[in-house]
Amino acid sequence: MNIRELIKQRQTENFTLHEQYLNAQMVNVLKTIGFDRHYVKAEGPYLFDAQGECYLDLLSGFGVFALGRNHPKVIQTLQQVLTSDLPNLVQLDVSLLSGLLAERLLTITPNGLERVFFANSGTETIEAAIKFSRCATGRAKIVYCQGGYHGLSMGSLSATGDPHFRNGFGPLLPDFIEAPFNDLAALEQALAGKDVAAFITEPIQGHGVRIPADDYLPGAADLCRRYGALFIVDEVQTGLGRTGKLWAVDHWGVEPDILCMAKPLSGGFVPVGALACRQWIFDKVFNRMDRAVVHGSTFGKNNLAMAAGLVVLDVIEEEQLVENAACLGGQIIADLKALVEQHEYLKEVRGRGMMMALEFSEPKSLSLKLPWKMLESANKGLFSQMITVPLFTNHRILSQVAGHGMNVVKFMPPLTITDRDRRWIVDAVSDVVADAHRVPGAVWDFGKTLATQAMRMKAKAN
Repeated sequence: MNIRELIKQRQTENFTLHEQYLNAQMVNVLKTIGFDRHYVKAEGPYLFDAQGECYLDLLSGFGVFALGRNHPKVIQTLQQVLTSDLPNLVQLDVSLLSGLLAERLLTITPNGLERVFFANSGTETIEAAIKFSRCATGRAKIVYCQGGYHGLSMGSLSATGDPHFRNGFGPLLPDFIEAPFNDLAALEQALAGKDVAAFITEPIQGHGVRIPADDYLPGAADLCRRYGALFIVDEVQTGLGRTGKLWAVDHWGVEPDILCMAKPLSGGFVPVGALACRQWIFDKVFNRMDRAVVHGSTFGKNNLAMAAGLVVLDVIEEEQLVENAACLGGQIIADLKALVEQHEYLKEVRGRGMMMALEFSEPKSLSLKLPWKMLESANKGLFSQMITVPLFTNHRILSQVAGHGMNVVKFMPPLTITDRDRRWIVDAVSDVVADAHRVPGAVWDFGKTLATQAMRMKAKAN
């Protein structure tokens, strides 16, 4: 098969194929908001469509493309693996590359983590963390945070505090207890019975980019130790430099018992996830020879994934991407914060490194308040689409709403963006936010269209 020729021949059929064989509703969404482009090339932080237009990708595959797309060093390494005739997934064997990647990871993770388990994705590492914590403590209960997101498989979904993803899939797993994020008193109440296996949280909540108070994560770690629960941090999205530190917990000097990572470790090519934990936890799970394979993942230690992880760590260090995330990300956040005092709709700009959010809220001016209420009555969080869509259609910036029903726009640029990209982002946001304050105007004509469609969908659902 000549895959390049196949792609060339059928390049414009992607939407038709998905409508017929895959998720037609996703196609409907893309067409409704005008995101239905035919991308033909990707390089670094940029996407290129069939017309040759260049787009700045601030979605990064939900954080996968920390190195940007098609990084040449990652490609070169994977090509070496493919042409080396290496034994792969022998299973009754222990592979060299997985040992090398585990060794490397444990030199950069927080103190006290001494063992690694490899899987295919972030949600698989969460499933492993749940199982490991129950086995290690002999307890069943898992405490998770309201608003948190940990994945969509059954165990990780049971620890996800967002009803939008949970609805329709119950009953979920028992013994999962929700606590408010950033609330130490509530967490202590949940742990006080000394029957909780683990508390799991994202250091910074991805949905909404919610940053905790400075005492929250250190306090949570102390409470877990006091009541005998394990402290699990989900760094699937925040880890490996995203927030301007190698790990988001490093902002607060926290040492977890279990750390989950995934997205950027893949380089965007081969799915990979990893769990790092304390040795005593690992030893409780794999405590006898007949339990050596009591938990595993068939493709988890495949050579391509392990090689991708190794070269990703090299690139992060060589190109000083953590430092770039801290410096340039901080500049972008500061530039965007300056817009808050100028625009009523813009409530707050927040973030760490290359993980940032713009939150919008109801204004005080009557002329702006009425159209806001019109959108919110049609569908909560609809205003944020009036930011992401013009950013895309007018400025060729791909971004996302930070969560269902939220008026929060989220940016997760590749860690490789430049100062030119910073100016592109700030100029585009300045223009779009200012335009949203012009009522009536072209943006609000689009807003009325969105509101009408939202009300029609509500009517159909009822």
